[in-house]
Amino acid sequence: MIDLHCHVLPGIDDGPRSIEDSLLLARAAVSAGTQTIVATPHVSHEYPNDASTIARLVDEVGARFAAEDLPLRLRSGAEIAMTRISDIAPEELPELALGGGRWLLIECPFTSLATGFDILLGKLQSDGHRIVLAHPERSPFFHRDPELLGSLVRGGILSSITAGSLVGRFGSRVQRFARDLAQEELVHNVASDAHSHTGRPPGIRAELEHGGLGPLAEWLTESVPAAILAGDEIPSRPAAATAPAGGSRRWWRRRR
Repeated sequence: MIDLHCHVLPGIDDGPRSIEDSLLLARAAVSAGTQTIVATPHVSHEYPNDASTIARLVDEVGARFAAEDLPLRLRSGAEIAMTRISDIAPEELPELALGGGRWLLIECPFTSLATGFDILLGKLQSDGHRIVLAHPERSPFFHRDPELLGSLVRGGILSSITAGSLVGRFGSRVQRFARDLAQEELVHNVASDAHSHTGRPPGIRAELEHGGLGPLAEWLTESVPAAILAGDEIPSRPAAATAPAGGSRRWWRRRR
């Protein structure tokens, strides 16, 4: 598996505090079946990281993984907050892309109001960037207006949900919304968004099975993230895959 969203770099955000903690997270990821991790530290006002710092830590941590004989490849990336994008120089944005490609991982707002978020995404697209939305199922903004997410996806944006959402780690509402998004074919990737080896662990496969997305596991955790990292076309969703159990199809539309 490829974990497209993981906070594995030490001392840079709310992930591991030390390289030893990073190693614990990495060993847990390997045990869970992950072969590649994309390091996606926060780039926000709270954590004002930059591309050079991230690249340096990816090299250092990757070298330590190799020294420890960990069969885990580390790639660079970032989880970029919408409030920081205007502060980042245009020439630096590509250096924050997932795997050094064209896809930016943009953090979905944790507020119910985020004026101009869709306009910001459109501007990034018009500038030639491609967008992956991080954990839309956990965003009150999309809870309030889920049809906007559908519109964004139809406009070429991808969504990446957190594996723990499928098993209720962030509450029942998020769990239900994650499964509904999968039913509506608005999910293109499932990542761990891990922050530690215990509290926010790097499991993905078991959560997919529990959430009824086992038939889509290869597409969600291998084919799509591999295409993102390689800059290839995103492969089509397998037609034979079944919808996850426990959803309530188009529940938001019935509530209106």
